[in-house]
Amino acid sequence: MRAIKGVLLTCDAAVKQILLSMNERQSFIVEDLDDNHLLIKAEMEYTVRRELEIELEKNTYSLE
Repeated sequence: MRAIKGVLLTCDAAVKQILLSMNERQSFIVEDLDDNHLLIKAEMEYTVRRELEIELEKNTYSLE
């Protein structure tokens, strides 16, 4: 078994569901730890954060 460099993400249940959905398109989750924590591949951290921000913007209501 190889060691994998990872990053611990802490999030709420709604964001975790978005991340699990994103993981189906591009595998980056190393381990689903519990309701609020995921371990992801370190080299994917920036990409995951950027794509998550885009997804969250789609779900944000704006008064503009």
